[in-house]
Amino acid sequence: MTFNPVLPWWIMGPIAAAAVAGLGWVLARSRPAPAELRDRLFRGGLVLLLLLAAARPGVPGGTAQAAATGLNVFFVVDTSSSIVAEDHAPGGGQGAGRRGTGVPRLDGVRKDIRAIAEDLAGARYSLLSFDSGAAVRMPLTADTSALDTAVSVLGPQVTAYSTGSSVSAARTVLAERLAAARDSHPERPRLVFYFGDGEQTSAAPPQALGIDGSLISGGAVLGYGTRDGGRMKENNGDPTRPAETYIQDPATGTAAVSRLDEDQLRDIARQLAVPYVHRAAGDATAPMLQKATPGTLERTGESLDGRTELYWLPAFAAFLLALRETLLVSGRLRELRPVRLASPLGSPAPGRRPGA
Repeated sequence: MTFNPVLPWWIMGPIAAAAVAGLGWVLARSRPAPAELRDRLFRGGLVLLLLLAAARPGVPGGTAQAAATGLNVFFVVDTSSSIVAEDHAPGGGQGAGRRGTGVPRLDGVRKDIRAIAEDLAGARYSLLSFDSGAAVRMPLTADTSALDTAVSVLGPQVTAYSTGSSVSAARTVLAERLAAARDSHPERPRLVFYFGDGEQTSAAPPQALGIDGSLISGGAVLGYGTRDGGRMKENNGDPTRPAETYIQDPATGTAAVSRLDEDQLRDIARQLAVPYVHRAAGDATAPMLQKATPGTLERTGESLDGRTELYWLPAFAAFLLALRETLLVSGRLRELRPVRLASPLGSPAPGRRPGA
């Protein structure tokens, strides 16, 4: 068993010693009745249980979160229509067929962003998206609730507004955000996670990202989809009435198919100097993060090997003892009656002589 106290040991130790010595002195000094002795023992146990909970006992194993408080993490997400292609299949999905599994790629993107944020707990996160243009969906913040909300409402571009997308559309916005983060906190490593399928639908060829290598400390390019591809449902812009029809290919009059372009994604990874990793349903994030080379992390005192916290056991026992004390005090308060001082009938009031 290991301990990870909420206060340093040099503070916790004297407090615990003083509490134990005080309880022992009170019990040894007086000889209370059995009922009173039992109450004192319960109260002493309550104090000791709180001290034990504050020491945070635990056993090796489990999954401990190591806070990456020195990181700035940028999530760059392709939100063109192809991000909802329904071929996010397990096992890489190669040969899954044009209809895929019915699981949109965006579902995998959302899941991976949340998993990365959980594994890099304590970092600051920013969410950028791109389709026909690029936008900052969320500036750098340590608020994971804000990130979860931003990821939840993340959706593809409205189909009617789509004019073709470029895999490099976010280059300017990303470079500006990275430079601003470096200028404000140059000591913080900056990680970039790029989420997309590599499909270039703009008539113009993709431009070079041209991002200064010193701005990026690590990260990864994450690819979604299959070579066989998947169909994409339209986005009519009304979240209350999502469209059920698929985007049509004007050249064939049938449902358009989006296909993964891993060569394009590998080229983006080369420009960012980060690894490329294909993602499929069920893939764990830990191996991908090991390849992401996040640099030196400023971690908390948690064991990196992981530990299962047991502080809740003495804390729950202390709660039960505190509940007992509350019930006892409430019962005694109900037994109290107001005392009314009254003189006997006909007796003189204090300080007055008869007939005065």
